[in-house]
Amino acid sequence: MRQVLVLEDDDDLRGMLCDLLRMYGVTACVDVDSFEALVQQRDAALGCELALLDVNLGAGVQSGLDALDWLLAQAYRGRAVFLTGHARSHPLVRLAYEQTQVKVLAKPVDSRALRALLEEPRGA
Repeated sequence: MRQVLVLEDDDDLRGMLCDLLRMYGVTACVDVDSFEALVQQRDAALGCELALLDVNLGAGVQSGLDALDWLLAQAYRGRAVFLTGHARSHPLVRLAYEQTQVKVLAKPVDSRALRALLEEPRGA
């Protein structure tokens, strides 16, 4: 896998995820901390084969679900995985689980689960 998008509002976690991804062979990590930053990085984001999207980016701002909707509207062809530190009962997390073809991983993300994502075929 060449390029992965990481949308995560926690700077430390975003950096750690990108470091792990590079260690696992990803050549580029497009890391953004908000929906607005994602839009600014449109071309790079659309070239990613995998998008790791934090479900909840904070109160009163667009969520990872909004980011997925935007990516799909832009003809994004890669896979998407939601990340969350909230309970399954949280309204945004419930909506994330309702998405078809999108996995949801709990934070902290297990490094083995992250590596497995990189090894999955596109349709998995």
